[in-house]
Amino acid sequence: MSVGVTLATTRRILSQLRHDHRTVGLIVGVPSLLMILLRYVLDQPGMFDRVGPMLLGVFPLIIMFVVTSVGTLRERSGGTLERLMTMPLGKLDLLLGYALAFGLVSLLQVGVVLALSLTWLDLDLAGPVGVLVAAAVLCALLGVALGLLASAFARTEFQAVQLMPAFVLPQALLCGLFVPRDQMAGWLEAISAVLPLSYAVEAMQQVTQESGVTGTLLADIAVIAGCTLLALGLGAATLRRRTP
Repeated sequence: MSVGVTLATTRRILSQLRHDHRTVGLIVGVPSLLMILLRYVLDQPGMFDRVGPMLLGVFPLIIMFVVTSVGTLRERSGGTLERLMTMPLGKLDLLLGYALAFGLVSLLQVGVVLALSLTWLDLDLAGPVGVLVAAAVLCALLGVALGLLASAFARTEFQAVQLMPAFVLPQALLCGLFVPRDQMAGWLEAISAVLPLSYAVEAMQQVTQESGVTGTLLADIAVIAGCTLLALGLGAATLRRRTP
């Protein structure tokens, strides 16, 4: 692995995104619009304050999963990856470059959505804002890592989008967003315990309910980071130069 090569990959991805206004609009605009809709759908005292922070982790994960899986597949099907891999560029360099580039974009995404939520939408947080930002960016990076991993199993961009329900929706149903995990059937709770989005939602709940940084919050962040690194490692192991 080379730091220089990884940073060069990051610069290339950011340069492409700078000229792709639609993708940037999707990454930043869609979560903002969803939070605005959520605020007025949950027009009850305290309801938005309880649910809003949890979705600050869910929305970035879903958006970054779609953007990353489709973007990586497009580069592979177009022959870009095959040309890059003839250069001194390892698979891990490529994936880390993607993760760093989209991580910076996700920081912009989370910053815009959070600023909107704390000002116009009157979101009330008990915990520190910086911890919420860090947790939300980690969730976005997890979406990037899962998107890179999913792209290895797709042959077309349409298939990459179709993989989202398999990778994301089961986690969204079992993460505690709709029903508390301890109220689920035992076997469902056991499954949710191995899904990274469960820990993302729990981390957001901790920021909402606790004024300080708790041991549970730190453990949740460590699990999210570990799952992100694991998904990147699996993505590097399964990455192909071109689509057969």
